[in-house]
Amino acid sequence: MAEKDFRQLKGPDKAAMLMLALGEEHSAKIWPLLDDEEIKEISQNMANLGAVNSDVVEKLFLEFVNNFSSTGSLTGTFDSTERLLMKALPSERVNQIMEEIRGPAGRTMWDKLANVNENVLANYLKNEYPQTVAVVLSKIRPEHAARVLAALPEEFSMEVVMRMLRMEAVQKEVLDKVEQTLRTEFMSNLARTNRRDAHEMMAEIFNSLDRNTEARFLAALEERSRDAAERIKALMFTFEDLIKLDPSGVQTLLKGVEKDKLGLALKGASETLRDLFFSNMSERASKLLREEMESMGPVRLKDVDEAQMLMVNTAKELASKGEIMLADNKGEDELIY
Repeated sequence: MAEKDFRQLKGPDKAAMLMLALGEEHSAKIWPLLDDEEIKEISQNMANLGAVNSDVVEKLFLEFVNNFSSTGSLTGTFDSTERLLMKALPSERVNQIMEEIRGPAGRTMWDKLANVNENVLANYLKNEYPQTVAVVLSKIRPEHAARVLAALPEEFSMEVVMRMLRMEAVQKEVLDKVEQTLRTEFMSNLARTNRRDAHEMMAEIFNSLDRNTEARFLAALEERSRDAAERIKALMFTFEDLIKLDPSGVQTLLKGVEKDKLGLALKGASETLRDLFFSNMSERASKLLREEMESMGPVRLKDVDEAQMLMVNTAKELASKGEIMLADNKGEDELIY
């Protein structure tokens, strides 16, 4: 955080920095004096702080206490926030708070829902009673409700519409019950799903490296930590992993890739993977692509890598939309990105 940004800091940001700077021992006396909403708001800001310049920390102290200077820079993360809270609050309460701040941002449950992807929310709501869904959609922004409604099964969505049309003022007890259900079932599961494993994050970065750089980094990592290298390799999704696509998935992927990029990518593919793609094309299209690949002659490895990376990224995007399924390297049914 740059020094010039200090004047733009809001109260929760300053409180988060101050709590981190105070450390576990001193902040432990403050946490019990705050209510849950204050703890959540400060914790959310702590977790999202990232690196804070020591000059900014010093200015913060000077604002609160005259002639009180900083002891160094700070880095706010989910893990450091959780450790600090554990020193002051019961573990059950800390777990609940951390699950909420790891989930979508927002002070209230309805604010949080506004930041949940409509397909994710619709996938959860389609298993609820239409009346419950009607209550939820009546509490979120109309434009977001419209996207969720469109993502629900048609017959079910019409039932929800009818319930909304007939719905009168919702009793507070009913609203509280719906909110509690969303908090304990949906948001907690969503927060757990959103937790990023460091090895998973590194695998995604390695996936974006060219072949030579990737091999160099993995070899260097194996010398330092063979376990970490093996874990990352197991999590990586490579071009050759497309062999695990079913015929429907291959055909969907073919529609999303330009023919010249496809030919270039397959130039560096195994014979088995080539056959998978050719077998899911028409005889004429397959013949034309083979002829195009032959006419290319020798191609640069860098260009092949880029084309293959493009296909992998396209496959991941299609998987995130639920249009295809990607099997993971551990042989499980599905890999969700």
